Amino acid sequence: MTHTDTSRRSLLALAASAPLVGLFGCQRPPEMVRVASNSWVGYAPLFLARELGHLQEPLLRLVQMPSNSASLMALASGQIEAAALTLDELLVARGGGLDLQVIMVFDESAGADVVMVRPGITRLEQLRGQRIAVENTATGALMLSHTLQAAGLAPNDVVKVELAGPRQTDAYTRQQVDAVVCFEPHATQLAKLGAQRLIDSSQFPGLILDVLVAQKVAVQTWPQHFTQLVAGCFKAMAVLQHTPQLAHQLLAPTLGITQHELQQALKGVRMETLADNHTLLGGPTPGLLTTAQKVSAMMLSSQLLKAPAPTDRLVNAQFLPPL
Repeated sequence: MTHTDTSRRSLLALAASAPLVGLFGCQRPPEMVRVASNSWVGYAPLFLARELGHLQEPLLRLVQMPSNSASLMALASGQIEAAALTLDELLVARGGGLDLQVIMVFDESAGADVVMVRPGITRLEQLRGQRIAVENTATGALMLSHTLQAAGLAPNDVVKVELAGPRQTDAYTRQQVDAVVCFEPHATQLAKLGAQRLIDSSQFPGLILDVLVAQKVAVQTWPQHFTQLVAGCFKAMAVLQHTPQLAHQLLAPTLGITQHELQQALKGVRMETLADNHTLLGGPTPGLLTTAQKVSAMMLSSQLLKAPAPTDRLVNAQFLPPL
């Protein structure tokens, strides 16, 4: 079963979008840098930076998108210059011809991506024969693949139902699926319906990273814009760390959840500090390159990539504030 994907981690069919890459160079450069994101909790620094006034127009504008598919398509067509994505999405995009660079790492999913199940399913091996809702995306496929490996099951031991976001919750409510591979805040919403957590991304460290990416030509054209953008995100992260109550009050309406739900959802992500970012993006051997190669290998084995994604000039640490 397939449908139009409207979730955070949706991927566009890059084979179809690749011809759009050249459009960026054909358009008149915008007077501002436009940054796309959706309401995933790991992207909180972007939204908080806007609420705190650190993303000042006309230099920067945060564009809220319904999905990462939409963000990728907008990048390909030149409608935006930067976006918040997952690392696996970035690898697919680069494999499809988009010349994107990572300029900041937001977080690592450490429990916010989760397999929720009906009461009575308490062991991984009980997934055999169950209907599992999962997004038709790289991240969803990676979570499902690792879950099945941990359960000692093969892909054909379960019934895969391709659904995303709110449609997963609706399918669970209608008893059309028995388990759901999802992420926050959908996991919290499913828990309200009685679903229970079976396994989450804390069991698979380093698998899911959220990054801020930009078109290479854009960072060359407007470096001062990206300096302000990254600096604003780290200022917001400081507020999130030191005055969380204020941060939660500002963020909850934007993310569409309560302050308590936001607080719980944030426990499932490990925010990458400025020092972490310097290690991941800077130096002669940036740590993110090693991670990207590992994720690329996993995606190849899961047939999510047909060939290794190019990782040359993958990272750009020039906009990170000094330690």
